[in-house]
Order: sequence, then structure tokens, then C-alpha cells
Amino acid sequence: MKTAITPTRSEDFSQWYQNLIVAADLAENAPVRGCMTIKPYGWAIWELMRDEMDKRIKANGVLNANFPLLIPIEYFNREAEHVAGFAKEAAVVTHYRLKKIDGKLQPDPDAELTEPYVIRPTSETIIGEAMSRWVQSYRDLPLKLNQWVNVMRWEMRPRMFLRTSEFNWQEGHNVFATHKEANEDARKMHKVYQDFMENVLAIPCIMGEKTPEERFAGADHTYTVEQIMQDGKALQAGTSHDLGQHFAKSFGIQFLGTDGKLQHAWTTSWGTSTRMMGGLFMTHSDDDGLVLPPAVAPYQVVIIPITRDETADDLNKYGHALATKLQKKGIRVLVDDSDMRAPDKMWKWIKRGVPLRVEVGAREMESDSITVTRRDIGKDSKKTISASELVASVGDMLAQMQADMLATAEKRNKTMIHDVADLAALDKALSSGKIGFFRIKYDLTTNEKFDAMMEKYKISRRCLDDADPTYVFVAKSY
Repeated sequence: MKTAITPTRSEDFSQWYQNLIVAADLAENAPVRGCMTIKPYGWAIWELMRDEMDKRIKANGVLNANFPLLIPIEYFNREAEHVAGFAKEAAVVTHYRLKKIDGKLQPDPDAELTEPYVIRPTSETIIGEAMSRWVQSYRDLPLKLNQWVNVMRWEMRPRMFLRTSEFNWQEGHNVFATHKEANEDARKMHKVYQDFMENVLAIPCIMGEKTPEERFAGADHTYTVEQIMQDGKALQAGTSHDLGQHFAKSFGIQFLGTDGKLQHAWTTSWGTSTRMMGGLFMTHSDDDGLVLPPAVAPYQVVIIPITRDETADDLNKYGHALATKLQKKGIRVLVDDSDMRAPDKMWKWIKRGVPLRVEVGAREMESDSITVTRRDIGKDSKKTISASELVASVGDMLAQMQADMLATAEKRNKTMIHDVADLAALDKALSSGKIGFFRIKYDLTTNEKFDAMMEKYKISRRCLDDADPTYVFVAKSY
């Protein structure tokens, strides 16, 4: 059977993913090594995701702000444990001027900065410095901040939307008077991410705390949202950190308590990024291209007039009139009235993952009807209904598709979560090519034998099982 994306997922999942991004016109590699240019269709998906996430963040009393891109290197020296996790990925600005030397523009040797700046890999340090000025009394707490920005982490093995040197994200940074409040906040944002992943992206999550070996540098606790891709690999889609008092002590975030005594605050940080887009694409898409849940589809419906020269104007007008009715119902809709051949139009929007494809030909126009097909189940859903029925039921159709996509991913995931009794059973499963998450007693993974297996199979501890933290999930990951 012919497919739009070759190789297929079963033939070469990694190459299929790269070709999917090109076929759906989502992004391309940028001239800067390790970076990507997100194209309009890809950016439209990110905007919808960003707006939905932002609503949830603000509903938790968080205010958006924006902090500098460049961070004084001295700030990083104040928090050595945290910086150790990013030192090898840091991009550093050392000069403030270019000069033509031997006919080429180069950094001016006379314009070297007295202190280099680090392009933010994350902003705990510079936000912590601001918080030390903004927090003076218990009355200033809690302070809850978030920013939507780009960051830079020099990536040695880039892959679009999964690992790029520059990427977009949100990073939240909150301050509290007590450790109890801070830990509760870290756990709450962890749940906010789960709600977003499952109810907006239709991606089921494995929730848990990172093991000490895997937690965020400088954190007391790291709570992670792990997802299982179609090839069985793990994707860390979001994290929330209880930072204890580490950053408060490093940056002097102190406040006068109700008892009149000066004390250090407790902080949290939490973030998600465009990596979620990679997870979205890999979770739902198929060998024909992108499959998007309606909640984040730039166009939830595309109307395709099947035209001939003599009917083109009338059919296009019919399509636009139908689109107006759908738009009044709050539906994002596009009429493809381009002069492309009808089959080419169909393949274009199949590859781009539009949830509902509506075809209108001369016969349908005469009977005021349409043919509608759901992208997630394709021809099995194709049916002809009246145009008025489409307008009346489109919201329910999209809601059903959203729910079905989550259920499909949940059903698939259940086949890829395996309990293993010991390291020998884990070794046997991995050596046989079994894919997915392996649930094993955590204390079995804290020895040199497991370390050797990590190296051999390229696996890692993903998170402790929320239901029973004596167990840990182990998997290969992106």
C-alpha cells in the first residue's frame, strides 16, 4: 500500500519522523548548527499549545514576566551544583563588536568583554537575583513568575523539536515562605502538566519523581512527565522542581517572617518546551503524515471543493458559505480554493493532519450535502451527510476525535509497560528487542551491574512509580 511518508514507521522510525516534519511543512534545519526554523504551520501549532498552557499557568496565580537573554557568568558561579549540569552546553558571549580584519568581519580583539555573558540555558540564576530584591517580607510571598522565551543549550546530536541548540519554552519560578508550600506547588504544577498533556495533546503520561541520579541539578526533588512514543522510547515532556533553599541561599532571597526574623525562602521551578511538539507528532502520526488532536490543530476543518472549470466559482462560494457557518460555531476552518488538483489538495491536508476533511462536489452542492472524513481513522470514517448536520454536529465530532486519540494512545501504551522481576529478566527483555517501559525495584538499579546495562542498552531510569515509589521505570529515551 502506498504511503505519503517513506520509510514507514516500522521500517525506520527515526527517518520517518524527520520526513514527517518535512512533509507536514512544520520546520527546517537552520543555517546555525543545531537550530531549526519553525515554519508558519508548525508555529501555529505551538501558539495554540502555548495559549492553552498559559491559561492553566495563570489559573494558578502565576504572572508572566520577561528576563534578559544574557546572564553574567558571575551569577553561575554562585550556584556551582546547578551550573555543573549546564556547563558543557553553555554558549558564551565574549565580545561586543565586530571588526573587518583581513577582509572579513571578526570579533574585535579590542572589544572583549571584561566579564563574559552566558546565553541563558535556563534562568534560575538571573531570576533568583531579581527575587532577592523583590522579596523583602512575608507579605511579598508567594511570588509566582513565568516567562515564555527561547533558550540555548549547545546540542551535539540535534533533532528537530526534540533536541535543538535553541528552543522555545516556558519556565516558571516561584518563591514561598515554607518548604511545605513549595513542595505542594511543585507537585501541583506537575499535575497541571499532566492535565495539559492528556486533555489538550491527547497524550497519556507516566507521572513520578526522578531518582536522585536523574534529578535536576540543584533540586531537592524533581517531578517528571514521561511519555511513551510509538517506538517504545521515553520522552521527558515536562519537569517540576522543588529547589529547597539552595537558590535562595545562593542569591540571598530572604524575607522578614511574621515573627520579625529574617529567613531564607523556598523556591520551585518548572518548565515545558517545544519538545512537547516532537512528542505530539510521534505519538499520533502515521505513515500518511501528521495526525493532530483538534485542540491544537491550526485548522480543525478543511473544506475541499472538487471543482471543474464550469463549477469552480459556484463550488468555491458554497465552500466559503459553509466555512462561515462553521466559524460562527468557533471552529478553525480553511477553504482550499487553490487551483491544485483535488487529489493533491487531499494529500496536502492529510499530511498536515487536519482533523476533519470535508469534500464538496457538484452533486453534493446540488443536494446541500458534504462528504466528511476523520483524519485519525481515515476512510473507515468517511460519510456523506447534509451540510446542516455537519454544522450542528461538528463540535461533537471533534470532541469525539480528541477523546478517541487519547484512548488509542492509552491502549497502545498498556502493551509497552512491562514488569520485570530482576536485572536478569530486564537483560533478557532488552536483548530480545522488547520495547517500552520496564518497571523494576529501584534498589536493583543502584549498583554497577545496572550501570553496565545502562551503557550496553542505552537505557536510563525515567522516574519512580507514583503508585509505589519502591519501583522505577526504566527505558531508552529521546
